[in-house]
Amino acid sequence: VQLQASGGGSVQAGGSLRLSCTASGSGFEITDMSWYRQAPGKGHELVASISSSGSSNYADSVKGRFAISRDNTKNTVDLQMNSLRPEDTAVYYCNVKSTDARDYSVVYEDWGQGILVTVSS
Repeated sequence: VQLQASGGGSVQAGGSLRLSCTASGSGFEITDMSWYRQAPGKGHELVASISSSGSSNYADSVKGRFAISRDNTKNTVDLQMNSLRPEDTAVYYCNVKSTDARDYSVVYEDWGQGILVTVSS
């Protein structure tokens, strides 16, 4: 699975940004799609994830401000980020889990390139 992420950039506190990630390739079936982030000097953090059925969950720090969505027909996952705070500044990564279309016991996990999101106060 190849992942291409886009979006991000710089915004003032209170602003909004949208991240998008598209999966391409063949021979796989996508299960969970997620966004992670890594802030300067901190570890990887799961921001939000969404299952193939549309069930989502969020880190407590972004609940009510971020929304994850996916389009199974286009193999895309988006992260709408509203009411951004300086502490949301990080490099964001999309993550996709999938299974081999011929053998569901074979699981893949792929990462997109990091996207820098900078929120200034």
